[in-house]
Order: sequence, then C-alpha cells, then structure tokens
Amino acid sequence: MKEMKIKLLTDTATVPMRATEGSAGYDLRADIKEAHVLKKGEIFAVPTGIAIALPDKSYVAVVCARSGLAIKHGISLANGVGIIDSDYRGEIKVGLINLGNEDFVIEPNERIAQMLIMPVETPVLSPSEEIEKTERGDGGFGSTGRR
Repeated sequence: MKEMKIKLLTDTATVPMRATEGSAGYDLRADIKEAHVLKKGEIFAVPTGIAIALPDKSYVAVVCARSGLAIKHGISLANGVGIIDSDYRGEIKVGLINLGNEDFVIEPNERIAQMLIMPVETPVLSPSEEIEKTERGDGGFGSTGRR
C-alpha cells in the first residue's frame, strides 16, 4: 500500500478518515471557526484545512458529494465533481451549492464531501480520420432508451 501525505494547515483541521472499513471515500470536513449559513442558491468554497501529496502522477483525488447531504438537503458540489491533480499542493476547498428549498447550516468540523484516491491513465492521444464503429454508434442522450 502506498503512502499519501496529508498536511494539516490549521490547528482545527483533521486527517480525512473512512467511516467504515468498506468505505471507498475519505470524509472531508469543514475547517471553519463558526457555523456558515449556506443560503438557497448560494455557492461557498468550504475550507478543509488540509493539503495532500498524492503518491505519484499515476493517482488523482476525486471529490464527490455526500449522498445524505445531497438527497436530504440539496447540498451538492458546485462543479459536480472535484479533481485534485497529483501536482497540486494547496488547500483543498470544497465548492458547495445549496440546491435545496431551505437555507442549510454548515457546522464546524461537519463532514461535507468525500475524497476518493484513484489511479489515472494518461494515454497518448492520436488524431485519426476514422474510429472503430460500435452497435450504438453516435447515438447519445437517451438513445439506448429509458428502461
């Protein structure tokens, strides 16, 4: 197993943890001094107080929404999914958006997102006049049906 270094940038920051042994994601927590009211429609870049050093350039950290916050409160990532490249060394901030019907209070140290550490492939891209045909072809946006 490779090691990944975590730098705590504040005295209140915490090392991300997996909730259970079967959890794929590491919980990211809000490193804020006081509660923040995320108003309906508002976007807020929530500091986590951490910086990471991925093991090498063959890894990426992917930040995803927490399903409970999204389904129960409409709290999602403003950019859909966050990508942390292997050479980024700044603080991880999580852009949250309130898509819900009510204001939402983010509490200090609250779990706000999850971070997956994944391998990444960077193939050489080769321009070509032709690409292989498939049964689906260029059908998109519902071309395979709804059910």
